[in-house]
Amino acid sequence: MERGRKRVKPSDIVLLIAAVILAIVFLYPVFFALISAFKSNGDILKNPSALPTSFYIQNFKDLFAQSDFATAIIHSVVLTVVSEMLIVCIVPMAAYGIERRKSKVTAFLYTYFLAGMMIPFHLYMFPLFKELRIFHLFGNMAGPVVVYISGSIAFGCLLYCSFLKGIPLEIEEAAMIDGCTPFQTFWKVTFPLLGPCTGSMVILNGLNIWNDYLMPYLVLPSGKAKTITVEIAAFVGQYTARWDIVFAGTVISIVPALCIFCAFQKYFVKGITAGAAKG
Repeated sequence: MERGRKRVKPSDIVLLIAAVILAIVFLYPVFFALISAFKSNGDILKNPSALPTSFYIQNFKDLFAQSDFATAIIHSVVLTVVSEMLIVCIVPMAAYGIERRKSKVTAFLYTYFLAGMMIPFHLYMFPLFKELRIFHLFGNMAGPVVVYISGSIAFGCLLYCSFLKGIPLEIEEAAMIDGCTPFQTFWKVTFPLLGPCTGSMVILNGLNIWNDYLMPYLVLPSGKAKTITVEIAAFVGQYTARWDIVFAGTVISIVPALCIFCAFQKYFVKGITAGAAKG
């Protein structure tokens, strides 16, 4: 029996300890927001790290009473869902064309997209806003959607192209022999095989869009289409802040993000690791 036991290596113990420490570091802000959401503003300022003595739910009532938070939730959901649907439709097709149609043009596009990942957003932020004004996309929901789609193409093409390398061409050729057009071959044969990669894209882009503050704040300055992040930030002023309401809104905003992750988590690690290995 002693011989059948797996020997624990010191490196495994070190990795386990490091993983536990990282988990605590990343989960503590969530825990802090959760306990603060059920404390009054005075209790938060007096002793921020203390546990709540009772569940103080007035914060959530004030959140909806003092702001249009329900509408902000709808705006965030619409913005995220529409952007995700268009990203899932556009990015895989772009990557498919680049990977399967080898030419100087597709090679240039692949390099162009990779180069785009190296340029900081703040470097092209003002030209981007100027273009949005020219095309009358500044001040409405279509503006952020266009920005999110264009911003996801570079990384999405890299991920999908790496994953497509592991899909045999014989599968697509067999579908074409059976009479499928290239469009039908992609959507009926190839795209279902990209499930893990698509799940990874949905999680990464979904969380990024849902938690984004800068783009809705700058592109939607009229205040008629505020998102959750913009609505929560409105409770933090230069001299005063309602931290109790801020944390209450933060806890509510975490729930949809967790739903997105739980729905696609089985594809996330598989898609990232498989794409990296095949790349």
